[in-house]
Amino acid sequence: MTNTESWPRIAVVGSGAVGGYFGGMLARAGAPVVMIGRPAFVDQVKKNGLFIDSFRFQERVNVEVSTEISAARGADVILFCVKTLDTAATSKELKPHLSAETIVVSLQNGVDNVAQIRTASGIEALPCVVYVAAAMPEPGYIKHSGRGDLVIGPPSEKVDRIAALMQRGGVPCKVSANIEGELWTKFLWNCASNALTALGQVSYSQLASDPDARKLYEYTVLEVLAVAKAAGVRIPAADDPQAMMEKALETSSHLGDARSSTAQDLARGKQTEIYSLNGYVVQRGLELRVPTPVNQALFTLVKLSEAK
Repeated sequence: MTNTESWPRIAVVGSGAVGGYFGGMLARAGAPVVMIGRPAFVDQVKKNGLFIDSFRFQERVNVEVSTEISAARGADVILFCVKTLDTAATSKELKPHLSAETIVVSLQNGVDNVAQIRTASGIEALPCVVYVAAAMPEPGYIKHSGRGDLVIGPPSEKVDRIAALMQRGGVPCKVSANIEGELWTKFLWNCASNALTALGQVSYSQLASDPDARKLYEYTVLEVLAVAKAAGVRIPAADDPQAMMEKALETSSHLGDARSSTAQDLARGKQTEIYSLNGYVVQRGLELRVPTPVNQALFTLVKLSEAK
């Protein structure tokens, strides 16, 4: 895709921090983007545009918005960014508005969203791994603290088109032949950091600087690696888990005050995605007869905190 080619029409379904950032980057580059979100988000963006406060730039972006999922009709590309709790229901709502040529890309936490989308609606979505530290502290305001890149796969003509689209929009995007392993790599870090930062109500950097938290992080990762191995998942660099953890914690230490999505949800009294993270590890561990006591404890504590 060259700079002289026309842009595909893009719809963002679920315009939270992730959808707002990646959809906003594409809109900033000139792509026609419609963001489908909650009324407060839509009202604010209609009035003042979408403000991206990035560690790289600060800019107000004009973008079309709607509260109706029917606004996705006619889109060539759908960025599917809803919370995992809403995956099945939203994909069913979305299905009637898609053409046979529409490409749906799942930009979500967890490892089983594509399967859930297929089961619920028959949509064949592309799996995509998201690496971004972003938050939406108020409607229409995206705070971007770190990274902002994607991994998509497996290689295909559609995958190559999405990777080229993202690169054109200023979003680094790698194509992987082992997308399952890439999904589980990100999943490892989500399971280890999201629950801990949520329960402690601390930032990534605070988690990385505490020796006891680092030890609990390590135990969590080792359990997820054991489940992944039993499930036949090939995780890149899993043969040296200590090096993996040190690299991840080093990255976390540079994210400043950024907090995980689970920590943000719990602080706001919202339901988290814990069932798709540590809860999923517990479920798969039971099925595969792999003990997961640390993930069980983290899952249970977050679930109990939600109930308050």
